[in-house]
Amino acid sequence: MKYPMEELLPYPLLALFVLAVFYGIYFAKMLAQKRRGIRTRQIGQRKETSIHTVELLMSMATLGVVIVQLVSIAFGWSCLAANARFTGFVTGMLGDLTFLLSVLSMKDSWRVGIPDWDRTELVTSGIYQFSRNPAFLGFDLMYIGVILMYCNLLTVPLTVFAIVMLHLQILQEERYLEETFGTPYREYKRHTFRYLGRR
Repeated sequence: MKYPMEELLPYPLLALFVLAVFYGIYFAKMLAQKRRGIRTRQIGQRKETSIHTVELLMSMATLGVVIVQLVSIAFGWSCLAANARFTGFVTGMLGDLTFLLSVLSMKDSWRVGIPDWDRTELVTSGIYQFSRNPAFLGFDLMYIGVILMYCNLLTVPLTVFAIVMLHLQILQEERYLEETFGTPYREYKRHTFRYLGRR
């Protein structure tokens, strides 16, 4: 069944645009930091078994989601109506914007994974005033947006798994930040919510 909005909006292109913007930001930031001698991706560098396992599973989950998203877009696998798909596009773009603001606010302290020896600054300004983990929030919003655009039996379970693994990574990173920065980070946690909001 065709819905009027489906005939007006090219949802495959819109979904690809959401993904292209998100991962364009991701890789552009990594490239910019590499040119300054900064190793951005540090997943799996820590020796602790729990950290290594979570980061490995998170990496596999986030890669698997991209593959499933692209396959779903290519074959048009979507079980939701056009209004849900349009909401998905808006949500996905909100995720892109949130992610962009997070990497801009973090500047050269942005890392992917928990660093082993590399020390960074505690960033609490910009979008980090309203979220302790805006980059992860951006991931989640982008994932939810694509699910609404291409909801099927592949995208839903893999996306839920990826979101759960990102949450576990957040918990590990917060423990690391508390050990590294101590009282300033604990004070920051008192006033800023994990995902969104302030006390």
